[in-house]
Amino acid sequence: MKINNIKDVFFDLDHTLWDFDKNSALTFEKIFSLNNIEVPLQEFVSHYEPINLKYWKLYREGLIEKEDLRFVRLNETFQAINYKIEEHIIYKLSEDYITYLTSFNYLFENTHDILDYLSLNYNLHIITNGFDEVQHKKLTNSNIIKYFKTVTNSEMVGVKKPNPKIFKYALNSAKANISQSIMIGDSYEADILGAMDVGMNVVFFDTRKTKISEDVIQIDALSALKRYL
Repeated sequence: MKINNIKDVFFDLDHTLWDFDKNSALTFEKIFSLNNIEVPLQEFVSHYEPINLKYWKLYREGLIEKEDLRFVRLNETFQAINYKIEEHIIYKLSEDYITYLTSFNYLFENTHDILDYLSLNYNLHIITNGFDEVQHKKLTNSNIIKYFKTVTNSEMVGVKKPNPKIFKYALNSAKANISQSIMIGDSYEADILGAMDVGMNVVFFDTRKTKISEDVIQIDALSALKRYL
């Protein structure tokens, strides 16, 4: 069923269009090789992913700073796999991670196709909690920046999703009407509840098929957006 009267479509970036987990794993593989760190990659990544999400939640809530986030998520992962490593090497790895992360730019399946499709009839925008210096490179290097009229990130606004200020800032930048706007993202808390709180329409992109309210449209493939837009 089509959602009528939509003019502006807002996307989250990481885990929604840009395949963060895949690109992150490739980045670790590279920086471990560069720094002669011998750890089982899959074991490391399987611990890192939930730890990273935990600390991103704290970062969203303003409970830790960016520099702390970058260090503690690595430090805790090495502890989880019982790998002894000196602090200065963790700091070096955290810097290398940011440096090389945007050299890998895998997107979720059908990203270009759905952006081509939507750009014919809608104004497209990005709202992201990611770091300013990294997000622009992701959009540019993956060749999708051309689709978006505006890009709003949390460092630009001074608050993070789900804070209503970032949605209002993005809507104002886009000169978009709330009732004619829709937010598409993978974080139920940050993207979906945050956007609903300011009155936006929403679509929850979730490959894990999390059980949520039946009132919220939920998809597990970007191509499914064609049913609604």
